[in-house]
Amino acid sequence: MNADKPYYVYVLWSESRRCFYTGVTDDVEKRTVDHNSGVSKWTKGKGPWRVVFRKSFRSLGDARKFENHLKRQKGGNTFYELTGLDRAALRSHGS
Repeated sequence: MNADKPYYVYVLWSESRRCFYTGVTDDVEKRTVDHNSGVSKWTKGKGPWRVVFRKSFRSLGDARKFENHLKRQKGGNTFYELTGLDRAALRSHGS
């Protein structure tokens, strides 16, 4: 990761699996391609994935703290409050 670029916490949504993946990167578009092409073992075969949230941070440490905070929410109400995502819209999209 490049120190001159911001770091991003991103959330991907898999419509087919109806689940989220949360990560940190300095290049959200590249990581999304990685997830959709099977490069990432955690998301391989579970996509297609689409970015539904991203937030920038100046330091990797701050990004990791926020990522871990989101992951601890396990998709609960606070997860939706922190990301601004609409639970009903995601769950009904494509149905």
